[in-house]
Amino acid sequence: TLDDILCGYVEKHLSKKSIARKYPQEIVDNVIQKIDYSEYKRRQAPIGIKITPRAFGKDWRLPITNKYSI
Repeated sequence: TLDDILCGYVEKHLSKKSIARKYPQEIVDNVIQKIDYSEYKRRQAPIGIKITPRAFGKDWRLPITNKYSI
């Protein structure tokens, strides 16, 4: 289920609500919160290779101030 949640959020850019239709809301919120809170660490890392259609890096930019949420 974690893979499906990550795929939906990161690669398919689905909303929390659409992902939560298939999985428990608490788990979806927890996973997405961890992804969003670790954005600042991804900015510190060097650019990695792109092996999926939407990779962390130039394809994935979220504001990291004020606890921004999509």
